[in-house]
Amino acid sequence: MKKVILICISFICLSYTSLHKYYIALTEIEHNEKNKSVEMVMNVFIDDIELAVNKEYATNLNLATKFEIDNADELFYDYLSKHLKIKINDQRKTYKFIGKEYDGDILYFYLEVENIDKVASIHVTNSMLVKYFPEQQNLIKATVRKDRKSLFLTKTNDKGLLNF
Repeated sequence: MKKVILICISFICLSYTSLHKYYIALTEIEHNEKNKSVEMVMNVFIDDIELAVNKEYATNLNLATKFEIDNADELFYDYLSKHLKIKINDQRKTYKFIGKEYDGDILYFYLEVENIDKVASIHVTNSMLVKYFPEQQNLIKATVRKDRKSLFLTKTNDKGLLNF
């Protein structure tokens, strides 16, 4: 019986030490030809983005609670603007912050670049969360005229170019 208990305790301990939290964010970019815009949806883990923004701005966001601070969207937009940069057709573009949405442990950001007739290239710089999570991986998926391409960005390689 002692042997069975020891094996169970060992298994539980090994399970906890082998748990690994994944640090990944996904940004989907799509050219909307009808609206002549580039639409972006980014999803990140709430606890990761909250920690990063809290530290960067010496605040306490209290995300997804009734105590969430009133200027959370402004802080998010400022953080995103510093860490997610977009060039379309070799021209730096400023995106609009459309809004955010919570879904379980995930926070979705909705962003848009207006007045884009055609897309030949998208250059992305994404250093989101890497300061606080060196293992952070930022996956970029872009769709232009049904042509789908991807980038995998990290702390040591935070820039990439997609040609269409």
